[in-house]
Amino acid sequence: MTEPVVCQKSPLVQKVEPGEYWWCACGRSQGQPFCDGSHKGTGLGPKKVEIKEAGTVAWCMCKHTGSPAFCDGSHSRLA
Repeated sequence: MTEPVVCQKSPLVQKVEPGEYWWCACGRSQGQPFCDGSHKGTGLGPKKVEIKEAGTVAWCMCKHTGSPAFCDGSHSRLA
């Protein structure tokens, strides 16, 4: 399996509306933090996220979170 690409070493804080989102887990999407299909052939795939209420989320952009698709601070441990 290919390692994900680190987009940035901080989360993307964004207001979201209720609905279904596909978080990019490979880091190759041009439409971060969401999947655009760039993962094809990497062995990685997007993570479906269901948002129930409007609010603010911190999307993981380092792609190493222990709780996909949200930031858990893992970026602070990357070299």
